[in-house]
Amino acid sequence: MLQKVLRSAVRSGVRCMSNPAVSVPQYGNEPLSSFLPGSPLVAEVYEEVAAMRASPTKVPIVINGQELFTDDVKTQVIPHDHAAVLAEYSWASKDQISSAIQGCLDNRAKWEMLPFDHRAAVFLKAADLLAGKYRAKILASTMLGQAKTFQQADIDAVCETIDFYRFAVMFAQDLYRMQPSQHSKTVWNRIEWRGLEGFIAAISPFNFTAIGGQLWGTPALMGNCVVYKPCDTAMLSNWVLFEALREAGLPDGVVNYVPCDGPTFGSLVTSHPDLAGISFTGSSPTFKYLWKAVGANIDNYKTFPRLVGETGGKNYHLVHPTADAQSVVNGTILSAFEYSGQKCSACSRMYIPASLWPEIKKGLVKGVSGLKIGSAEEIDTFTSAVIDKNSFAKISGYLDYANNSDECEVLVGGTADDSVGYYIQPTIVQTSNPHNKLMSEEIFGPVLCVYVYSDDAWEETVKLVDQTSPYALTGSIFCKDRSILQDTHDSLRHTAGNIYFNDKSTGSVVGQQPFGGSRASGTNDKAVSLNLIGKWTSPQAIKETLVPLTTHTYPYMNQ
Repeated sequence: MLQKVLRSAVRSGVRCMSNPAVSVPQYGNEPLSSFLPGSPLVAEVYEEVAAMRASPTKVPIVINGQELFTDDVKTQVIPHDHAAVLAEYSWASKDQISSAIQGCLDNRAKWEMLPFDHRAAVFLKAADLLAGKYRAKILASTMLGQAKTFQQADIDAVCETIDFYRFAVMFAQDLYRMQPSQHSKTVWNRIEWRGLEGFIAAISPFNFTAIGGQLWGTPALMGNCVVYKPCDTAMLSNWVLFEALREAGLPDGVVNYVPCDGPTFGSLVTSHPDLAGISFTGSSPTFKYLWKAVGANIDNYKTFPRLVGETGGKNYHLVHPTADAQSVVNGTILSAFEYSGQKCSACSRMYIPASLWPEIKKGLVKGVSGLKIGSAEEIDTFTSAVIDKNSFAKISGYLDYANNSDECEVLVGGTADDSVGYYIQPTIVQTSNPHNKLMSEEIFGPVLCVYVYSDDAWEETVKLVDQTSPYALTGSIFCKDRSILQDTHDSLRHTAGNIYFNDKSTGSVVGQQPFGGSRASGTNDKAVSLNLIGKWTSPQAIKETLVPLTTHTYPYMNQ
């Protein structure tokens, strides 16, 4: 049905960008599920888990709606049970990546010219599918594929994805309604918010299913076509999400789904003259590589590509002597160790005054010691395995360092075991050196490093927070004194794109705390916000004169 509407719109010359008068539904945030005993959703999730475990899902390449299965097949395993294969996915060749790019270019004009209400309807329908029909399936695929617990999978794959799509539609409507207010009796001024001229390359990370959906979904909503490289270690959940969008009416070729080699993909998209933008979340080194490649090819492009990237973080909890110790303990355990510290915003360095350290240390050690670390499929698990063997090896190397460094004392955890799953025990390390590498380097695992400062060294400690790490993603200040809180915020103004007062550094909510950071943490284009929506458009100012032009001279010339 939507394909017929699309063809009709193109034939009739409908110009969607100048039609901002559509009133879209207004939404609040999707509520979290209840996984209490007897919940029907729990039973549905376990049914999906059993089906996925029984037979690996075969994931194709999809170009212009055609599903392609190749002889080059990769596998995705379950992180907390790495002997089990979850998905078998076809690997795209260079020629297939190039075909996907061409498919985007072939379909771009038709999709851009489809009226906004029809494009919006696709994403609103997808949100409804994820809230209902697909809820158990997207939960199970995220739990198994990315080792997320029931709660973490629901926060991410269900609620955040739904919020991304619904709020993106509402923000897009707000953008389209931003029109010139100044006219005259004979002139009509307006703005047409066009899609970008070319294709968008989207590259997603493993740690949030929702991010993958947003990275290609937001550009597509705004009239762009996207060649999408899903993350290898989040392949199944990404595929389920893609299936939901196709069922919701996404036309063929608007998003081409191409599992492939990262460097090959990067090289091909950045060397193509029609590259219009890159939508990226991942490591800082990878984003720097893409940025350099765009710079090297800048003379070959038809337009200047838009670069949107959210990258690494070394997020802090800064504790003042007036802080509430219990809030610090509970907030830090949640921030540092939920999802094994594999959130971009996870707390990984902490500054605590000596006067509060005994109480906070006791609470942290006791709290972490009581956490259940196990299979993501067990409903009472607090956190599960890290994503894969490479992450396990990297984080284990930091544990070896902590266990053998004269500057470090491991207070709890410090062990790892990959015999069944890639398990890293939540670890807290106290260091005597505020510049120790555990305080400055991104680990992306369940490792928290603590520096205890003298109570009278507050100002020096604030400077340490600013100067120790190149990142600026999230941070938290725990302090009851409002004057000190304000002064500290002023000093740390550029250390975080998202900063929290007396709360943990994780847990941003769409529409409430738009997420993104600067410095080495990215371009700070807040996920699904008005500024990001606008990034994927190319505005055109239109002036229409409503009366004939009767002269080429000015009145004073005739005096």
